[in-house]
Amino acid sequence: MDNDKEASLGMSGAYSQASGPGFVEGPLRQLAPRPPLTLPPSATVREALAGMNQRQADTLVVVDDQEQLPLGIVTLNDLVYAITLDGGGLDEPVAGMMTAAPLCLPADAPAHRATVLMAKRGIRHIVLLEPGGRLYNVISRADLFGLRGGGADLLAESVTAAMDVGQMAQAASAIRQRGSELFTGGMSAEAICHWMSALNDLVVMRVIELIEDEFDLPAVPWCWMVMGSEGRLEQTFATDQDNGLVFQADDADAAVELREAFLPFARAVNKGLDACGFTLCRGGIMAGNPAWCLSLEEWQTRFSAWMRTPDPKALLNSTIFFDFRPLYGRYELVDELRNWLLPQPPEHPRFLRALAEEALTCAPPLGWTGGFVYDGGVEHPHSIDLKRFGARPFVDAARIWSLMYGVWATSTGDRLRAVAEPLNLSAEQVAGEVESFYLIQRFRFRQQLLAEDPDDTNRIDPDTLNELHRLMLKEAFKQAKKLQLRLKLQHGL
Repeated sequence: MDNDKEASLGMSGAYSQASGPGFVEGPLRQLAPRPPLTLPPSATVREALAGMNQRQADTLVVVDDQEQLPLGIVTLNDLVYAITLDGGGLDEPVAGMMTAAPLCLPADAPAHRATVLMAKRGIRHIVLLEPGGRLYNVISRADLFGLRGGGADLLAESVTAAMDVGQMAQAASAIRQRGSELFTGGMSAEAICHWMSALNDLVVMRVIELIEDEFDLPAVPWCWMVMGSEGRLEQTFATDQDNGLVFQADDADAAVELREAFLPFARAVNKGLDACGFTLCRGGIMAGNPAWCLSLEEWQTRFSAWMRTPDPKALLNSTIFFDFRPLYGRYELVDELRNWLLPQPPEHPRFLRALAEEALTCAPPLGWTGGFVYDGGVEHPHSIDLKRFGARPFVDAARIWSLMYGVWATSTGDRLRAVAEPLNLSAEQVAGEVESFYLIQRFRFRQQLLAEDPDDTNRIDPDTLNELHRLMLKEAFKQAKKLQLRLKLQHGL
């Protein structure tokens, strides 16, 4: 392939780490700029304005004096409006001008979740909470809003304005088209993943919202979860569904009845998402499958079974479930599941060792002389499956280490960054691993835009690359080999 053609497919900047418009990463706890301004409900508007002026803040949180629980949020605009237009007085209690019950998220939740919720609800601030419900901080759209660039605002508006699945399908197609344009324009692979995942999340949320109105669902807490590449914020231009549903049930009998009530709704959502370009999962990992429409206790039982009896075949099919994150509904159910899961894996060393053994079955495609190793056989000669032998070694290793060290994050890049300290890795080592993973992802994106046959969307013939890009791909595979060597040494394999 000539250089002009490669440039047109976004490969001219293949090793660029420019993040793209408004891109942020990591847990919300790390992004909050400074301690929040807080006042008790009895404080006056005068005191609020004085505090904001002194701290150069535009937001304060009204908190309960004793427990430090957030009661509401007040912005400078709220106070100005109340005084100038509503005739409010400076000596009135500030609690009378607050937005009560503001949107709250755990401080350890990923930035992506806040980005999507801000876009979905059209809000500018989110209150961050410690595990016990105490106030940690406030984060604003200016701190993290990663959807402001690339035409995302208009795309998000088209999603939220859609009134049926047909309109949603058009919006989803427009997102993929714009994503391909940003890719060819040089946006980094990690930024593209987060950009598309955020907008795709909005699509899925709106589809669920539209279909939810058609069903009389049980009056119990429930949440739609996503797993696999969607859970890891690593969706590409060719993606299928990996999702599940969790609900609250009092006992096993209630769970059976609730499952039967939720399944028709879940199947309708799966069908609607398929119409929007998120193809049905060939393995049936979807909320419309009774096996993955479970109560919170049933999900805990399922994860416990995988960890207690690490059967190789079961592990192969279950790994993507450990990438779960909440998308629509009562997020606290999924957060409770994750908080329950985080301390469990270190107590099951056989499980972690089995995961490592399975991960090592997909060796990076480099021979002992440093040349490429091809896996396509007669059907796909002289080609490499970049998903299985390129990206998967990074994904698997990052997942294992996140389970070993209790990391909340689900994306491969964030996981690798989060485990750097317990693995005693330097910033340069981690940067090399993350850059190598997203370089492989970039080659996958390129191939997906080129491929005419669906079976070729993740396959690449190195001869179609120029000499520099072949060298870069080899270096990325070498990084994958280093990750796998670390796994071998850790688990004595």
